[in-house]
Amino acid sequence: MSSVLSEQEIQRREALTKLESLGINAYPAQAFEINATAKDILENYERDKLNYKNISIAGRMMGRRIMGNASFVELQDATGRIQAYLKRDDLCPGEDKTLYNTVFKKLLDIGDYIGINGFVFTTNTGEISIHVQELTLLAKSLKPLPVVKSADGKTFDAVTDPEFRYRQRYVDLVVNPQVRDTFVKVSKVKTAIRDFLNERGALEVDTPVLQSIPGGAAARPFITHHNALDMPLYLRIANELYLKRLIVGGYDWVYEFSRNFRNEGMDRTHNPEFTVLEFYVAYKDYLWMMEITEKLFEHVAIATNGTANLQVGNKQINFAAPYPRVSIYDAIKEHTGFEVDQLDEGGLRDVCKQLGIATDESMGKGKLIDEIFGEKCEHHYIQPTFIIDYPVEMSPLTKKHRSKADLVERFELMINGKELANAYTELNDPIDQRARFEEQLKLMERGDDEAMFIDYDFLRALEYGMPPTAGIGIGIDRLAMLMTNQQSIQDVLFFPQMRPEKTAKQASVADYLAQGIPEEWVSVLQKMGLTTIEALKSANPNKVFNDLGGMRKKMKLEIPMPTKDEVMKWFD
Repeated sequence: MSSVLSEQEIQRREALTKLESLGINAYPAQAFEINATAKDILENYERDKLNYKNISIAGRMMGRRIMGNASFVELQDATGRIQAYLKRDDLCPGEDKTLYNTVFKKLLDIGDYIGINGFVFTTNTGEISIHVQELTLLAKSLKPLPVVKSADGKTFDAVTDPEFRYRQRYVDLVVNPQVRDTFVKVSKVKTAIRDFLNERGALEVDTPVLQSIPGGAAARPFITHHNALDMPLYLRIANELYLKRLIVGGYDWVYEFSRNFRNEGMDRTHNPEFTVLEFYVAYKDYLWMMEITEKLFEHVAIATNGTANLQVGNKQINFAAPYPRVSIYDAIKEHTGFEVDQLDEGGLRDVCKQLGIATDESMGKGKLIDEIFGEKCEHHYIQPTFIIDYPVEMSPLTKKHRSKADLVERFELMINGKELANAYTELNDPIDQRARFEEQLKLMERGDDEAMFIDYDFLRALEYGMPPTAGIGIGIDRLAMLMTNQQSIQDVLFFPQMRPEKTAKQASVADYLAQGIPEEWVSVLQKMGLTTIEALKSANPNKVFNDLGGMRKKMKLEIPMPTKDEVMKWFD
């Protein structure tokens, strides 16, 4: 990020000043009423021409072709692009042609927001266009947009630099229309889920983001401080325990789109801030939850893409129900050759060593099994597959299996080699739950910073009685990646977390003055890219002298040119 203005930025600010001198407010307060959109006109004009004799439309000017007394403009609104035709004498029917000759031709720029009133017609080449009768400047753009070429609805030379796109998403959305389409589809994913749940009687709720105990998941939390209460608080890592409190309170089916925060690593499928859908249903179990989950995923695929069979990267993934069910022990045996169901912690560590999986002393039996599955098995499950029946050590909030000792009634839904959902027959025995929390506390004492805290208020809620319940958490961002065929979570988050932006070093005016440089030449040197004394001294003195002359002429500066000897002294 640099505070030095580019040549185009300077020119746009000069244009802004000239507009003000003409009495034109470049940022008017009044509303601009619109009655048409680019998409509406292009789709409906040919069959309903009479309705487009007096249209009002607004958007960014994304292209301009000036041909003397007539010009064409490419206008982009939220729905797409459309061509507009301007004729000087139509726009300025009187003697004063300033609006066309000066304002439009000289003071407007690509990226400016404009409002247009006029009528729709078809050009001699067959292109549906707007004949402009009135033109209003709605907002002046002071920074130039990246140049992107497009023709016949296709984009060429698109802006693809991830650093630029994710950091300046607002520009990415302007110049890459397919990115806007992606986020429209992301919104449709959430709408489809809400429709599915609401139609079945579920209640959408909100639960706290700031929590005194970060419960409901095994993850490292972000910590903050409440000044008025003088107490530490945690940004939630999950909303599970609060939703189950609502089941205790008498609701049969609750859900929440939860914004969660985990102070962990970042990669193509992980962002420290992310969205999870969790829902809990009384009187159900994990078998019922598998059936409703596969129906939900099939519904979302069809609602957002029109089909359950989707292209994801170079793979075809079929979301149509039903999905296969594989126990975690069977998965490990299939993909590693090891039977681990009867092994203790020492035996699991030996298996990890043989498989080349790194471990540490903080890992208990559950974490070791999780590492084996994650490293050697997870990536094999491309088509939707339920991995079921986990060891009790991995699942402190899950009810013990009804028929299999040392296992719990839990599943994870794997798609495209990643976990998309995690669900349980929920543990509702308060005595068993307290014992599970105490085991987690022992892991925390061994150094496991992802072990769960004990939530005594949740235990108290369970003691009042919670009915048999099934619960699930679904990673919405990962689901959106699949539904939009994106390979990175950053491409389905408007503003993904980024490292701090590097700020370009820049010397102060005093630094230049100390070097013997007259103040009126400081901004010129900065525009030449010589923003530090070190950069100046590393430059070629002769080239700097010549470039100063060129910049003086280009910027039309009315200041005396320094002599070559004077410039040479700047490098001493």
